[in-house]
Amino acid sequence: QVQLVESGGGLVQPGGSLRLSCAASQQVWDTAIIGWFRQAPGKEREGIICTSESDHRTSYDDSVKGRFTVRRGDSKNTMDLVINDLKPDDTAVYYCAGSIGPYPCRLQAATYDYWGRGTQVTVSS
Repeated sequence: QVQLVESGGGLVQPGGSLRLSCAASQQVWDTAIIGWFRQAPGKEREGIICTSESDHRTSYDDSVKGRFTVRRGDSKNTMDLVINDLKPDDTAVYYCAGSIGPYPCRLQAATYDYWGRGTQVTVSS
């Protein structure tokens, strides 16, 4: 079973930027779909962005389009979520997840096979 570990969360001021990393225990990102989800206090977990290096297609939730980007991390087993222009509404626990398909990727949690435990992002002045 693939293990995922998120890192990079923290306290950021509105308008700031953050890079979250998702490290996999195996080399999966050449073919697997990666999805990023978040769960704000009192709300359900929501899918915000997903992509795959297999088909080079990315799907976004409207709330993050233009501000969130997924890219390769510093190692072959890591994928990063780069967040710009952070807003207080972005405060949440952020999770990465991996999927073997179907393609193109979807923002529905049920389509993902393995998950990290999350990292907290707090946007506040």
